[in-house]
Amino acid sequence: MPSSFFEFLTAAVGQSPLEWAAVLTGFACVWLAARESLWNFPIAIFSCALYVVVYYRAQLYSDSLLQTLFIGLSVYGWYEWLYGGRSKTPLVVTRTRPIEWLVCGLFVAAFTLGFGYYLQRHTDAALPHWDSFTTATSLAAQYLLMRKRLENWWLWIVVDIIYVPILWYKELYPTSALYALYLVLASYGYWQWRKSMKKEELPMKL
Repeated sequence: MPSSFFEFLTAAVGQSPLEWAAVLTGFACVWLAARESLWNFPIAIFSCALYVVVYYRAQLYSDSLLQTLFIGLSVYGWYEWLYGGRSKTPLVVTRTRPIEWLVCGLFVAAFTLGFGYYLQRHTDAALPHWDSFTTATSLAAQYLLMRKRLENWWLWIVVDIIYVPILWYKELYPTSALYALYLVLASYGYWQWRKSMKKEELPMKL
C-alpha cells in the first residue's frame, strides 16, 4: 500500500508542467465565472490553449477539439457579458428558456452519437462516446454560461461528475482532481448566480 501510494504521488507530481499550468488557470477561470467576473474569459482562453495540447497527448481528441472551440466561445462570451443585454447593456442572470433546453438536448444527443461513432471507427480515441458526450454537454453549458443562464451550472455538474473518473483512468491526476474541485465551484456558482438573479428581480417586482 505505501509503495502504491508513493507511485501514485510520484506520477501525479511528475505530470507535465503544462498540465499543472492548465489546472491552475482552469481553476481560476471557473472561480471568476462563479463570481461573475469578466476576467474569467481571458484566463479561460489561456487555460484552454494549454489543454488543447494536454488532451491531445492523452488521446482525448474530442476534448482537445473542445478546447479550441472554447477559445472562440470565450471571446464571444466576453462580448456578450459586456454588451449582450438590452440596449447594449451588460447581461444579467436569467433562467434558461424551454427552446434553449430543446436545442441543447438535441445537440448533445446528435453530437454524442455522430462524433462518437466517427472517433470509434477512425481514430484510436480512448473513450469515444463518453468523450463525445462530455464535449457536447460542455459546449451546451458554455453556451448557457455565455448567455448568463442560471442552469449552466447544472450541466457543468453533470460534466464534472463524468470527467473525474475518465481523467483518472487516463492518468491525468492533477486534472482529475481539478474537476473534483469544479464540482464544488459549480455548486457555489449556482448559489451565487441564483442570489444575483433574485437581486435583479427585486426592483422589477417593486
